[in-house]
Amino acid sequence: MAAAGCVFHRILTRTKAGPHQPSSSSPAVCRESLHVVDLQRYTRDQGSSVYFPQAVLHGEDLYDVTVTDGDCRLRATLDPGLNRLVERNILRPGATLRNSAFTTTMAAQLPQSSEADGNTDNYRLVSVEVKDQAAHEEDEDGLSGLGVDPDSLAWFGSSLLAGPLIPLRANRNTFLPLWNNVDYSGAVWGETPPTEEEEEEEYDEEKAQCPAVTVRELRESFLSGQRVVNRGLVIVRIINKSHLMYYGKTGRNSECPYKALLEVCDRTGSVCVVLWNSVCVSWYCSMRPGDIISLSRYRVKPRYQAEHDIEISVNSRNPTTRICIVPESSVFPECVPPAPKYNFYISAELSDRPPGTVCDVIGLLTFSGRPERIRSNGCIGSEFLEYRWLRLEDGTSDQPIMVKLFSTSQPDTHCKLHPLSVVVCTRLKLIRSASQTDGCFYLTNTTYTQVYCTGLGHHGKMPYRELRPVKHFLQWLRSQHDDLVMRRALVGGFFSYPPPPISLETYMKERKGQPGFLRGAELKRELQRLCYRERRTFCIQAAITMVTYCQKGEEDRSLFWNDRASSLSASPSSASPSPSSHLSFLPPLHSSTAHAFHPTFSSPSSSSLSSSSPFSAVSHLTPRRLDHKTGLVALHDLGAAQADDVTGMSLKRKQLLAETPRKRLPYITLKPEQNNKTVILFEASMEFIEKNDDEDGESTEEDASSFLTAPAIPTAPLVAPETLPMRYCHVQREEQAAAMAMGGRMPAGKFDSASESYYTLRLRALSDSVMVDAFFLPHSSSSSLSPPLLPHSNCWSSILRHGAFSSHTPPPSPADLIAMASQLANQRMVCILEACHLGGTRTELVLIQAFQLTD
Repeated sequence: MAAAGCVFHRILTRTKAGPHQPSSSSPAVCRESLHVVDLQRYTRDQGSSVYFPQAVLHGEDLYDVTVTDGDCRLRATLDPGLNRLVERNILRPGATLRNSAFTTTMAAQLPQSSEADGNTDNYRLVSVEVKDQAAHEEDEDGLSGLGVDPDSLAWFGSSLLAGPLIPLRANRNTFLPLWNNVDYSGAVWGETPPTEEEEEEEYDEEKAQCPAVTVRELRESFLSGQRVVNRGLVIVRIINKSHLMYYGKTGRNSECPYKALLEVCDRTGSVCVVLWNSVCVSWYCSMRPGDIISLSRYRVKPRYQAEHDIEISVNSRNPTTRICIVPESSVFPECVPPAPKYNFYISAELSDRPPGTVCDVIGLLTFSGRPERIRSNGCIGSEFLEYRWLRLEDGTSDQPIMVKLFSTSQPDTHCKLHPLSVVVCTRLKLIRSASQTDGCFYLTNTTYTQVYCTGLGHHGKMPYRELRPVKHFLQWLRSQHDDLVMRRALVGGFFSYPPPPISLETYMKERKGQPGFLRGAELKRELQRLCYRERRTFCIQAAITMVTYCQKGEEDRSLFWNDRASSLSASPSSASPSPSSHLSFLPPLHSSTAHAFHPTFSSPSSSSLSSSSPFSAVSHLTPRRLDHKTGLVALHDLGAAQADDVTGMSLKRKQLLAETPRKRLPYITLKPEQNNKTVILFEASMEFIEKNDDEDGESTEEDASSFLTAPAIPTAPLVAPETLPMRYCHVQREEQAAAMAMGGRMPAGKFDSASESYYTLRLRALSDSVMVDAFFLPHSSSSSLSPPLLPHSNCWSSILRHGAFSSHTPPPSPADLIAMASQLANQRMVCILEACHLGGTRTELVLIQAFQLTD
């Protein structure tokens, strides 16, 4: 029974509908704060349209949300119109809700699989405001501030039946994970085999030691026309295990729409075993490659899309298949199936193998990328595939083994992929781009890919531990030192692989008919459609109008160059968004504050930078303090008092400026002595530089006018904590993994970044003059994971074309690179952009490559 102070009791009982009566047309609004305990996802079925006639407009997913007021818990169905809040990770576990509006649902509408009975009130959350929290802030008003364990709270109304929770508005028995359809979710997926139910006839242990039929006999009898359902006992070993395959559709009412494939064998041959529906829930997690299983009462069917082959169908009914994991010691020696075979390749061998080669690899993990998602067929509304990048080293060559690892239905294992772990990946396939001539390759999943890593007890149980390649790797591993490996171990951050081709023609050929160039407004719309951690590539034709260099946490000391001529060339009547208008990803009922990064779209004609000099880094910034780390002068914007002083200069000064011949202002890069004993003298010398600027006045009247306005440093987006890779910390490895995981929150400043600096480029779309800011990371530490690039001149055109500094010469200093930015003036570029939505209002946009357009 709900407590007297329960918010749900006070609010929801006012609009309670009577038996078999429709719910009230006016929702009950809870003004108090509620906290999200859990979100559970599942797909619609045929009956879901009864509750949500317009659900087809919002995709196939439905969500049940569990909220608490601190006294009890309530489960409600999220109205499909609010799905976007979940898809962009705004409405998430731990979030604080305000002005939550609930409506009740008739008991007669409940599906058969619902745990609620006819006397239960069921609720739908129809509108809500989500209190926005910056990624680096602690949610003091959220679940952490309740002071109680939400799982210990009673359910509102105490009406839920005993047993595991199941979906409220579809005929399903299991939930899907929030971010992919491959992993399993919930406690119903047990790690141990289910207990044997009482059988009609006693199980003969002696008979189980010898199979009644072999794989060869099954195949021969089936292909000869014999269609017998109750086959004899077969004993086989699992050679390979696939990921889970979910086939739930809106037009089907299957309660547990799963299947999984097992490649099994005995001494006479191999065959595919297909686990269906609830058998997957009961057995999938407890079966591992190398296990010996016995099967009886199964069906033999023709193999899907394979002539002259069969498969064994294992289901929970028609008939109910009996499964047992058999110890190898209990099988007659002459009947023991052969052990699995592995095909390990070392990194030195992979570079010579043809594309499509299927192999197994072992290595020391030195880079664990952040999880991201792509759409399975590249279209809106399709299934999301979750993946991450891994870097493995085995000591056989300087080129590491790069793995683009998609989900393998091993969520617990993927959470433990920390650097300095020994990782084994089986059944990977080799991918090599046709344009790559430097031996660049990577590995990715097949249907049967499995992952094993240290810390979970995997390796000691697997047959591969005695193989020669594994033993050789272990010998190399024992010669490594922790501190040396730790120096190059990275976690998360933006990462792009393999290196893109440096020819625009080659790049366009590789796109193979994918959508071409976007207008600026089209890019804006596509970014608004992105879902949480969705990664997409876009192409636009643009001109670079500003370059900014920043150090993380010291953005007030930025270096920048602004192409004023390009900014002024835009027509005021350009059909572009309003000035400095940020993308708004928030639904009408969601209140939010600005996050770390917003892609900024604006009209250049009305930009606040329109009065800036082309050499703003000098004319608008005054050297203030020496950065001892880089040896560069830290440049600050003029303060208000200084601006007033400049504005109040004498008329004589203005005339002198007007009469001065136009010259390019020199960009000065000064460095102190290495012994740091000349800092005082160095700072004193800056006074002469400032005075010379005032007295010499090497500028045109137009430049002098812009100098008189003394605008502050132009607004540029701040880099998100997720964008820069972290240095791996073994002590904080669990916290790093949790922050980087899907749905995690990256607290700013808690972990050390491997790279603290970044560039921001402002692009003006040639099609409609819409402005967009994108990060450029040519010196990112994660780029060291890529193979060495071809040598180039480190000028702006070559840096942009390669997407990175040359690996054969020292990179230019930030000051020198900003000083060279005038090379970009009036240049038409093809810009390749990588976008990833980071949750809430934050979208990461990175320029990975730009090609100059020639007439």
